Amino acid sequence: MRPLVRILIGKYIQWVGSRGTIRDYPGFSRAVDAEAIRKAIRGIGTDEKTLIGILTERSNAQRQLIVQEYQAKYKQELKDDLKGDLSGYFEHVMVALVTAPALFDAKQLKKSMKGTGTDEDALIEILTTRTSRQMKEITQAYYTVYKKSLGDDISSETSGDFRKALLTLADGRRDESLKVDEHLAKKDAQILFNAGENKWGTDEDKFTEVLCLRSFPQLRLTFDEYRNISQKDIEDSIKGELSGHFEDLLLAIVHCTRNTPAFLAARLHQALKGAGTDEFTLNRIMVSRSEIDLLDIRHEFKKNYGHSLHSAIQMDAHTPGQLQDYLDCAGTDSWQDLPLQPLGL
Repeated sequence: MRPLVRILIGKYIQWVGSRGTIRDYPGFSRAVDAEAIRKAIRGIGTDEKTLIGILTERSNAQRQLIVQEYQAKYKQELKDDLKGDLSGYFEHVMVALVTAPALFDAKQLKKSMKGTGTDEDALIEILTTRTSRQMKEITQAYYTVYKKSLGDDISSETSGDFRKALLTLADGRRDESLKVDEHLAKKDAQILFNAGENKWGTDEDKFTEVLCLRSFPQLRLTFDEYRNISQKDIEDSIKGELSGHFEDLLLAIVHCTRNTPAFLAARLHQALKGAGTDEFTLNRIMVSRSEIDLLDIRHEFKKNYGHSLHSAIQMDAHTPGQLQDYLDCAGTDSWQDLPLQPLGL
């Protein structure tokens, strides 16, 4: 195994107050980092070790300061220089790391709707796991870059109740307070029951209204009340009453309501199983959740699938460089020549 593959293996520190694997780097200097990156990509060959060491050990806020410093000092966009000097999955990860979160998600959404066919699973994953504030920032970034609203593109690429629900989520109107209202939970549970199990046919709009607008804590209480009324779990009713991508979307909301890290761990497991790796999904989740809940995702992955996320990536990645890219984003911090060890909690 070449030394580069053994870089940054072994971050077991669980920071207080953070469920991410990346946080602000102490002693940070945007000028020093920008200069080091410039040297790493402008010398003879590419100093991948330096790039990885800097970009996977700085928070996104710090990386954005590096981007600004690089632009001011060298009159070039850092992402453009990375694209010009790197290639393949390593390039994709490095560029993702220097992209602002809202812009990164906007580009991911555009990619999921670009060309022939639509990646509905990616749309569902992003729109169900972002906060209302994040969605507003994403829609603004989307319009800034593509000069077209996210809602317009969703409308042109999807249809029916699936489209209505996606547009509701994209509006960023979900209540995100931590307070729960027992009376509202009983009322919503009855609405859902009357819209599905308790009538001939299904009132899909009621499912969209409740599941796409209520807070996750409120929905958890609603689902408990729903079981009391119907004697069925909400998942079973959704599967029995709905179908297609609309069903998939509402089930994703239920799973995120119950346990978002477990939902994302399942997405990673799906991306890593089978004949090929879904690099699009793997890259997106590792980068976008690295400062939010990647520690919890790792924990859920190991609990549910019997092996660590680290070992799953190690077994599935096709090249040493590709393995390295995702191990770094999974949360590692040592430059020492360490043996490969599981990163799962």
